[in-house]
Amino acid sequence: MNRRLSEAEFVSLLEAQPVIAAVKHMDALHQAIESDVAVVFVLFGDILTIPEIVAELKEAGKAVIAHIDLIEGFSNRDVSVRFMAERTQVDGILSTRTNLIREAHQRGLISVQRLFLLDSLALDNIKKQGMSSDATALEILPGIMPRVISEVASILQRPLIAGGLIRDDEDAVAALNAGAMAISTTKASLWS
Repeated sequence: MNRRLSEAEFVSLLEAQPVIAAVKHMDALHQAIESDVAVVFVLFGDILTIPEIVAELKEAGKAVIAHIDLIEGFSNRDVSVRFMAERTQVDGILSTRTNLIREAHQRGLISVQRLFLLDSLALDNIKKQGMSSDATALEILPGIMPRVISEVASILQRPLIAGGLIRDDEDAVAALNAGAMAISTTKASLWS
């Protein structure tokens, strides 16, 4: 998979394989490469290593979404997205920042906006404001709240990914049954 995925192809991948490997270090990266997952969220690296990390995953046929907020050496400025688009073969970026989601969309990258639902105020803000219309998908954390996932899925009309604290098959199935299109997890035991 040496070309970038389109948004439609990304959504199709999630429908076919709803488990996303979230990797935080090189050992997990190698486990993800050997796993059956089609999509990998990269949650580590720096400005010097991210091109090689992305290349290794792409060579293994994985779709790669890099959590740009967690890559050392990047800022919350559009130039970080530009670097990813021009200097790597990343399929998309993951971020909490609306300006980076917008820039990714403008550069033809898949964009996943991460939302932390910590309390009812955060949920109310989603209801009032919605989220960036440029986001390909939304990832909500923690992903172990089926009732809230169902509510958010009914409000926002785009693919929803549940992430954070998903530890077993029961958590994954509950999130998917509640309306999430996919789940992201660091638990390698769920990647098969």
